[in-house]
Amino acid sequence: MDEEDRDRLLTHWQAVASTHHVSVPPDMTVPIQEMTRNQQQREPLPFTPVSSHEKMGEVLYEERLYPAGHWACVTKGEDLYEQSISMGFMKLMRFICKENSAGRYLGMTVPVVTNVHMMEDGNTFQKCVQTAYFLPAEFQTNPPQPSDSDVTIVHREPIRVIARTFFGTTTEETLTRQISLLWEILGATNDLRRDEYLVAAYENPGIPRRRNEIWFVRRNP
Repeated sequence: MDEEDRDRLLTHWQAVASTHHVSVPPDMTVPIQEMTRNQQQREPLPFTPVSSHEKMGEVLYEERLYPAGHWACVTKGEDLYEQSISMGFMKLMRFICKENSAGRYLGMTVPVVTNVHMMEDGNTFQKCVQTAYFLPAEFQTNPPQPSDSDVTIVHREPIRVIARTFFGTTTEETLTRQISLLWEILGATNDLRRDEYLVAAYENPGIPRRRNEIWFVRRNP
Protein backbone atom coordinates (compact mmCIF):
# COMPACT_ATOMS: atom_id res chain seq x y z
CA MET A 1 0.00 0.00 0.00
CA ASP A 2 1.59 3.29 -1.08
CA GLU A 3 1.53 6.54 0.85
CA GLU A 4 -1.40 7.95 -1.13
CA ASP A 5 -3.53 4.86 -0.38
CA ARG A 6 -2.56 5.04 3.30
CA ASP A 7 -3.59 8.69 3.49
CA ARG A 8 -6.87 7.97 1.69
CA LEU A 9 -7.65 5.11 4.08
CA LEU A 10 -6.90 7.22 7.17
CA THR A 11 -9.02 10.08 5.80
CA HIS A 12 -11.92 7.68 5.23
CA TRP A 13 -11.75 6.34 8.80
CA GLN A 14 -11.49 9.91 10.15
CA ALA A 15 -14.63 10.87 8.20
CA VAL A 16 -16.53 7.88 9.60
CA ALA A 17 -15.27 8.59 13.13
CA SER A 18 -16.43 12.21 12.89
CA THR A 19 -20.03 10.94 12.58
CA HIS A 20 -19.44 9.28 15.97
CA HIS A 21 -17.99 12.55 17.35
CA VAL A 22 -14.50 11.11 17.81
CA SER A 23 -11.18 11.73 16.06
CA VAL A 24 -8.78 9.10 14.70
CA PRO A 25 -5.18 9.95 15.66
CA PRO A 26 -2.41 9.48 13.04
CA ASP A 27 -0.90 6.61 15.09
CA MET A 28 -3.94 4.53 14.07
CA THR A 29 -2.63 4.40 10.48
CA VAL A 30 -0.76 1.10 10.95
CA PRO A 31 -3.60 -0.75 12.76
CA ILE A 32 -6.08 0.48 10.12
CA GLN A 33 -3.78 -0.78 7.32
CA GLU A 34 -3.35 -4.14 9.06
CA MET A 35 -7.09 -4.58 9.56
CA THR A 36 -7.83 -3.58 5.96
CA ARG A 37 -5.19 -5.91 4.53
CA ASN A 38 -6.54 -8.88 6.52
CA GLN A 39 -10.26 -8.12 6.36
CA GLN A 40 -11.01 -11.27 4.33
CA GLN A 41 -9.34 -13.51 6.94
CA ARG A 42 -11.67 -13.29 9.90
CA GLU A 43 -12.33 -16.10 12.35
CA PRO A 44 -16.02 -16.45 13.28
CA LEU A 45 -16.93 -16.68 16.94
CA PRO A 46 -17.99 -20.32 17.49
CA PHE A 47 -21.54 -21.07 18.62
CA THR A 48 -24.11 -23.88 18.77
CA PRO A 49 -27.44 -23.08 17.05
CA VAL A 50 -30.44 -23.75 19.30
CA SER A 51 -33.40 -22.60 17.17
CA SER A 52 -34.45 -20.23 14.37
CA HIS A 53 -37.78 -18.41 14.18
CA GLU A 54 -39.11 -17.26 10.80
CA LYS A 55 -42.18 -15.48 9.47
CA MET A 56 -43.01 -15.27 5.75
CA GLY A 57 -39.49 -16.49 4.90
CA GLU A 58 -37.76 -13.84 7.02
CA VAL A 59 -35.67 -14.87 10.03
CA LEU A 60 -37.11 -12.90 12.96
CA TYR A 61 -34.50 -14.12 15.44
CA GLU A 62 -32.21 -17.03 16.28
CA GLU A 63 -31.28 -18.61 19.57
CA ARG A 64 -27.62 -19.59 20.02
CA LEU A 65 -25.25 -20.88 22.68
CA TYR A 66 -21.79 -19.30 22.77
CA PRO A 67 -18.96 -21.14 24.59
CA ALA A 68 -16.81 -19.96 27.47
CA GLY A 69 -13.57 -18.30 26.43
CA HIS A 70 -11.08 -15.47 26.76
CA TRP A 71 -11.96 -11.97 25.58
CA ALA A 72 -9.94 -8.75 25.38
CA CYS A 73 -12.11 -5.98 26.81
CA VAL A 74 -12.06 -2.18 27.04
CA THR A 75 -14.54 -0.19 29.13
CA LYS A 76 -15.23 3.44 28.22
CA GLY A 77 -17.67 5.99 29.62
CA GLU A 78 -17.75 8.84 27.13
CA ASP A 79 -20.65 11.30 26.76
CA LEU A 80 -22.16 9.35 23.85
CA TYR A 81 -22.51 5.59 23.37
CA GLU A 82 -20.95 5.80 19.89
CA GLN A 83 -17.94 7.67 21.32
CA SER A 84 -17.40 4.91 23.90
CA ILE A 85 -17.50 2.08 21.36
CA SER A 86 -15.23 3.97 18.93
CA MET A 87 -12.60 4.73 21.59
CA GLY A 88 -12.80 1.16 22.90
CA PHE A 89 -12.46 -0.39 19.45
CA MET A 90 -9.40 1.72 18.59
CA LYS A 91 -7.67 0.42 21.72
CA LEU A 92 -8.60 -3.15 20.78
CA MET A 93 -7.24 -2.59 17.26
CA ARG A 94 -3.88 -1.53 18.68
CA PHE A 95 -3.86 -4.64 20.89
CA ILE A 96 -4.71 -6.90 17.93
CA CYS A 97 -2.10 -5.18 15.73
CA LYS A 98 1.08 -5.96 17.70
CA GLU A 99 0.64 -3.99 20.97
CA ASN A 100 0.66 -7.31 22.84
CA SER A 101 3.14 -9.67 24.48
CA ALA A 102 3.20 -11.91 21.36
CA GLY A 103 4.52 -8.91 19.39
CA ARG A 104 2.51 -9.81 16.30
CA TYR A 105 -0.82 -9.36 14.53
CA LEU A 106 -3.20 -11.67 16.40
CA GLY A 107 -5.89 -12.04 13.75
CA MET A 108 -9.45 -10.72 13.77
CA THR A 109 -12.52 -12.52 15.10
CA VAL A 110 -16.11 -11.50 14.46
CA PRO A 111 -18.35 -10.26 15.81
CA VAL A 112 -16.92 -7.63 18.16
CA VAL A 113 -19.38 -7.56 21.06
CA THR A 114 -20.41 -4.55 23.15
CA ASN A 115 -22.09 -4.87 26.56
CA VAL A 116 -24.77 -2.28 27.25
CA HIS A 117 -26.06 -1.92 30.82
CA MET A 118 -29.36 -0.16 31.44
CA MET A 119 -30.28 2.42 34.07
CA GLU A 120 -32.98 1.48 36.59
CA ASP A 121 -35.68 2.94 34.32
CA GLY A 122 -34.87 0.13 31.85
CA ASN A 123 -34.78 2.53 28.89
CA THR A 124 -31.59 4.59 29.27
CA PHE A 125 -28.05 3.34 28.67
CA GLN A 126 -25.49 3.57 31.45
CA LYS A 127 -22.42 5.61 30.49
CA CYS A 128 -19.88 2.79 30.88
CA VAL A 129 -19.84 0.51 27.83
CA GLN A 130 -17.58 -2.52 27.45
CA THR A 131 -16.31 -3.45 23.97
CA ALA A 132 -14.91 -6.99 23.69
CA TYR A 133 -12.99 -9.08 21.15
CA PHE A 134 -12.93 -12.91 21.38
CA LEU A 135 -9.35 -14.14 21.14
CA PRO A 136 -8.60 -16.38 18.14
CA ALA A 137 -8.55 -20.15 18.82
CA GLU A 138 -4.73 -20.35 18.83
CA PHE A 139 -4.55 -17.87 21.75
CA GLN A 140 -7.43 -19.16 23.88
CA THR A 141 -5.26 -21.37 26.12
CA ASN A 142 -2.43 -18.86 26.46
CA PRO A 143 -3.74 -15.32 25.87
CA PRO A 144 -1.20 -12.62 24.90
CA GLN A 145 -1.05 -9.78 27.42
CA PRO A 146 -1.92 -6.22 26.38
CA SER A 147 0.62 -3.38 26.46
CA ASP A 148 -2.20 -0.94 27.31
CA SER A 149 -3.54 -1.22 30.88
CA ASP A 150 -6.99 -0.17 29.61
CA VAL A 151 -7.23 -3.51 27.78
CA THR A 152 -7.97 -6.47 30.06
CA ILE A 153 -8.15 -10.19 29.29
CA VAL A 154 -11.32 -11.68 30.77
CA HIS A 155 -12.60 -15.26 30.87
CA ARG A 156 -16.36 -15.34 30.28
CA GLU A 157 -18.74 -18.20 30.98
CA PRO A 158 -21.00 -19.60 28.21
CA ILE A 159 -23.97 -17.42 27.22
CA ARG A 160 -27.23 -18.28 25.51
CA VAL A 161 -28.68 -15.45 23.45
CA ILE A 162 -31.63 -14.45 21.28
CA ALA A 163 -30.05 -12.71 18.25
CA ARG A 164 -31.72 -10.45 15.67
CA THR A 165 -29.90 -8.92 12.67
CA PHE A 166 -30.05 -5.26 11.67
CA PHE A 167 -27.97 -3.08 9.34
CA GLY A 168 -26.42 0.37 9.58
CA THR A 169 -24.96 2.46 12.36
CA THR A 170 -25.01 1.57 16.05
CA THR A 171 -25.99 4.65 18.05
CA GLU A 172 -27.95 4.78 21.29
CA GLU A 173 -30.98 5.83 19.25
CA THR A 174 -30.79 2.97 16.71
CA LEU A 175 -30.08 0.39 19.44
CA THR A 176 -32.99 1.56 21.59
CA ARG A 177 -35.23 1.07 18.55
CA GLN A 178 -33.85 -2.43 17.90
CA ILE A 179 -34.30 -3.44 21.55
CA SER A 180 -37.95 -2.26 21.50
CA LEU A 181 -38.56 -4.08 18.22
CA LEU A 182 -37.24 -7.41 19.51
CA TRP A 183 -39.29 -7.12 22.71
CA GLU A 184 -42.37 -6.56 20.54
CA ILE A 185 -41.59 -9.72 18.57
CA LEU A 186 -40.88 -11.85 21.65
CA GLY A 187 -43.65 -10.61 23.92
CA ALA A 188 -43.54 -10.83 27.73
CA THR A 189 -41.03 -13.29 29.19
CA ASN A 190 -39.06 -13.52 32.42
CA ASP A 191 -36.36 -15.75 30.91
CA LEU A 192 -34.38 -12.88 29.38
CA ARG A 193 -32.39 -10.17 31.09
CA ARG A 194 -33.59 -6.57 30.85
CA ASP A 195 -30.66 -4.95 32.67
CA GLU A 196 -28.08 -5.79 29.98
CA TYR A 197 -28.02 -6.19 26.19
CA LEU A 198 -25.22 -7.14 23.80
CA VAL A 199 -24.50 -5.59 20.41
CA ALA A 200 -22.58 -7.71 17.90
CA ALA A 201 -20.75 -5.91 15.04
CA TYR A 202 -19.59 -7.99 12.07
CA GLU A 203 -17.84 -5.34 9.97
CA ASN A 204 -15.39 -2.56 10.69
CA PRO A 205 -16.71 0.98 11.21
CA GLY A 206 -15.58 1.98 7.71
CA ILE A 207 -18.34 -0.13 6.08
CA PRO A 208 -21.43 2.08 5.39
CA ARG A 209 -24.28 -0.46 5.72
CA ARG A 210 -22.65 -2.82 8.15
CA ARG A 211 -24.26 -5.92 9.62
CA ASN A 212 -25.02 -5.96 13.34
CA GLU A 213 -27.10 -8.00 15.76
CA ILE A 214 -28.85 -7.18 18.99
CA TRP A 215 -28.49 -10.00 21.57
CA PHE A 216 -30.84 -10.64 24.49
CA VAL A 217 -29.24 -12.84 27.16
CA ARG A 218 -31.00 -15.84 28.71
CA ARG A 219 -30.85 -15.83 32.51
CA ASN A 220 -29.78 -19.49 32.60
CA PRO A 221 -27.60 -20.70 29.70
